[in-house]
Amino acid sequence: MKQIPLAIGPDPLPTFDTYLSHANAAAVAHLRALGERAAPVYLWGPPGSGKSHLLQALLHERQRRGEHAGSFDATVPAPWPLDLAWPLVVVDGCEALDAERQHAAFTLFLQAAEAGVLWVAAGRLPPVDLPLRDDLRTRLAWGHVFALQPASEGEARAALRREADRRGIFLSDEVMDYLLTRAARDMGTLMQWLDRIDHFALARQRTVTVPLLRQVLLEDPADAGAPT
Repeated sequence: MKQIPLAIGPDPLPTFDTYLSHANAAAVAHLRALGERAAPVYLWGPPGSGKSHLLQALLHERQRRGEHAGSFDATVPAPWPLDLAWPLVVVDGCEALDAERQHAAFTLFLQAAEAGVLWVAAGRLPPVDLPLRDDLRTRLAWGHVFALQPASEGEARAALRREADRRGIFLSDEVMDYLLTRAARDMGTLMQWLDRIDHFALARQRTVTVPLLRQVLLEDPADAGAPT
């Protein structure tokens, strides 16, 4: 019989304080200080560099103030109407926008600029290399562009250790090494893996070991980016 795991606490929100990479301090400081009618911002970097984390941190900061904001990506159907009550619009995954959503993003950009609504977008590539229509690609490069770097192994290890300790999970150095050499070093991915490992081990009343991690993959292959 399997033991049913209980939720230990709320998942950590993507906030500026939980962002891992100190190499991107300039980008974080800029986003924290965004004022009204600031120039557009574009973040780019490889998977695991925390682009989506920072966009979500911006959104949560606005929610904390009791405000609403627009959030769009390649999964949101077009058109993308602008609400003039929004102080902020974010667009994630710009490299994946199809022709219809590129048109929606371009129109939204112009409307946001005219209304003085903050615009922050992100993608895996710098603006010049994005596979987008020329007018949208040009506008994504209009303001401040930040190249993001993934968190260092030390930063990711420290964050994973803190959260594991909070949950009462012991992660040996061997387990940490196995996970950190195979998983993306962003907070969201690491916490997803910790959730899966925690639930899997508790349901089977086993300690967390490298063989258990391999078994998690065999029985719960959640995504293609999983450790192997």
